[in-house]
Amino acid sequence: MRTLHRHAASDADMEAIGAALARSARRGCRIALAGPLAAGKTTLARGYVRARGHAGAVKSPTFTLVESYPLDGGAVHHFDLYRLADAEELEFIGIDDYFDGQADVLVEWPARGAGVLPLPDLEIAITVAGTARELSLAFGDEAWAERFEAELIQ
Repeated sequence: MRTLHRHAASDADMEAIGAALARSARRGCRIALAGPLAAGKTTLARGYVRARGHAGAVKSPTFTLVESYPLDGGAVHHFDLYRLADAEELEFIGIDDYFDGQADVLVEWPARGAGVLPLPDLEIAITVAGTARELSLAFGDEAWAERFEAELIQ
């Protein structure tokens, strides 16, 4: 496992980090996004989804639980588990179908799905520092971490 740290001074920085992750990721990746309310989890996801090729709006799935974006080459599923009362509820929506190995899956508030969600390939912890954000990115794949760093340099 390799952990990288990044500073994001703005929403544009958060979207750029999300886009760099998307450009460096392999299809079927699983990303856990942890942080307090309004930390920028959905903003990072927006950058990711747009970099994967979605041209429309990318909205928070807070009230819908999941927003799916079918794209050329595979879908992106974006979950927000903030309002989940019990992790077992994920079984009722067929959570395993979303983690099919072909679609990328981003999960906000992953701790609320503990015991049901598969382990992530990348865990991102976001903390708020004034108006900025500090990100800790724990990659399970060293090669992905290297590709991500190369994307940020470009």
